[in-house]
Parts: sequence; C-alpha cells; structure tokens
Amino acid sequence: MRFVISTDGDFVSPHFGRCPSFTIVDIEDNKVIKKETLNNPGHEPGFLPEFFRQKGVNCIICGGMGQRAATLFQQYGIETVVGIEGKITDVIDRLVKGELSSRGNLCQPGGGKNYGIKKAQCDHKGGD
Repeated sequence: MRFVISTDGDFVSPHFGRCPSFTIVDIEDNKVIKKETLNNPGHEPGFLPEFFRQKGVNCIICGGMGQRAATLFQQYGIETVVGIEGKITDVIDRLVKGELSSRGNLCQPGGGKNYGIKKAQCDHKGGD
C-alpha cells in the first residue's frame, strides 16, 4: 500500500493541504519498501486529491483536512486518516504494525482562505 503523510519537519503536519511537504511510504508485507519526501506541489481546491490519485496513493494521513478534500479522496477510493500527531518515524512504525486509526480532525473548518470564516489562528493544540 502507498501512504502519504502530511509533513512538517520530522512531524505530522496538522494542516494537510498547507503542509510544507509530504512523506510517501510504500509498505508491503509489514515492511517499508520505499520512503521519500516530496515538497508540497501547491494548494488549490481539488488539485492534491487528483495529484495523489495519479501517484497511486491508497491512504492519506494527517492532523486535519477540509471536508471538500476528504470528499474528493473518498470519491477516488483513497482512505483518509485524520487526527494523527507525532514524529513521522513513529507514525510509520504504527502503520507497519496496523495500529493507526482516525481520531478526528485536529483543525476546525474555516482555517484556510476562502473556506468558511477566516481565522488568524487554527484551533489545533499547536495554535498556528
């Protein structure tokens, strides 16, 4: 399976579309067979779901994601796992062990431009 993790440095980014980069991980037979980091190619409505569909991604892992993106991923048959925090290496270990599951969005709607109410700060614990 191919997983994409929203990434900010060594940690899962709480913001899917606006994260600095993505970690792409291929896991087969409970082993990581490939891992790479990709700079975020851009954030505009509908772009990332199509981009990752073309890359053969099976699952997106992030802290939070807007409803429109989640719906588009669902339409493409790509699972989304939200509410994930922590170091990328720890998240990958949990993936390999089958111990990762959604815990609910870390961010509330309206944190991005042109989507709901504009906010100066996000609602996740980090506050940025």
